[in-house]
Amino acid sequence: MRARRRGRERLVNDTPAAPLLDVRGLKVHFPVRRGPFGRVTGHVRAVDGVSLALRPGETLGLVGESGCGKTTLGRALARAVEPSAGRVLYDPGDGGDPWDVGALSRRGLRAYQRQVRVVFQDPFSSLNPRMTLLRIVGDPLKAHGLASGSELEDRVADMLTRVGLSSRYMRRYPHAFSGGERQRISIARALILGPRLVIADEPVSALDVSVRAQILNLLLELREQLNLTYLFISHDLSVVESVCDRVAVMYLGKVVETGPTSPLYAQPRHPYTEALLSAVPRPDPRLRGAGRRIRLADDLPDPARPPAGCSFHTRCQAAVDGVCDVPGRPPELAPAGEGRLTACHRATDLTLTGVPALGPAVEGA
Repeated sequence: MRARRRGRERLVNDTPAAPLLDVRGLKVHFPVRRGPFGRVTGHVRAVDGVSLALRPGETLGLVGESGCGKTTLGRALARAVEPSAGRVLYDPGDGGDPWDVGALSRRGLRAYQRQVRVVFQDPFSSLNPRMTLLRIVGDPLKAHGLASGSELEDRVADMLTRVGLSSRYMRRYPHAFSGGERQRISIARALILGPRLVIADEPVSALDVSVRAQILNLLLELREQLNLTYLFISHDLSVVESVCDRVAVMYLGKVVETGPTSPLYAQPRHPYTEALLSAVPRPDPRLRGAGRRIRLADDLPDPARPPAGCSFHTRCQAAVDGVCDVPGRPPELAPAGEGRLTACHRATDLTLTGVPALGPAVEGA
């Protein structure tokens, strides 16, 4: 943990580097079709104008309740889902101009997807049960024309060793492995092409508590060894506190707050962030019962019909009529001190409560 905190302080305090990934007003709207002819009657605004920047070498945590658009955003950044609007600029690190990901040719998109890889949530469904580890991990090399034959086997063996698996397992099938081992296989598959950015979508949520720390430590070790950048998608705020340098909070398709992890946890600037943090279990028994649990009214609104004005005002205890609910006046992300941004009409009026340092997410982390 000490090494992670030192790394976090270095990233937060140093002059920010140019973004590896610069997301500007990204939208992903899915059509709603009704009737016998499938007429489009509306759109689900899964991602609705997200802007954020991911710096080289950092781990950015993306948090929010289920249905807020986290996974859709991650898939759109990997171009597994086509955006409806907005731009994604990627710095390939060759000294040239950033790539406009939405305008890439088929060849350019292959080059981009070689450098931006995904680790999926469920290691049981993301691995083909009919393929050996050699094929699962090695097929990306073959698909991109980077290796074949004995060279491919050597590179797969080396990658399996890096993630803590024996190269003797190459001829085995996924059913022979535990959940934690399967996630190591997924990580090996993501890293075999030598990417610069890894989008980790809930990489430990499907695992037993006893192996979560092992996978988290592995991800952090690989970040240092291979100079990786992570977008870490999670609903577990204690895990995010342990591994992420910065945090972006999503609500109903929008980013409502971003900032360095420690200041954001200690004193949030957005009421939704405060509500999320109030639900985090306290690992120290002496702190249990400290602070009040903020229970949000109602359920998450329908993303096909988001509320007017601030999308959070229907559940916010600090909302003011005539300020937060004015149609056509959604709050924009604005500086809130300490390298932070928040989208709240009342950000300067509110004093919100955070949480103390949560410590390791799981035993051994």
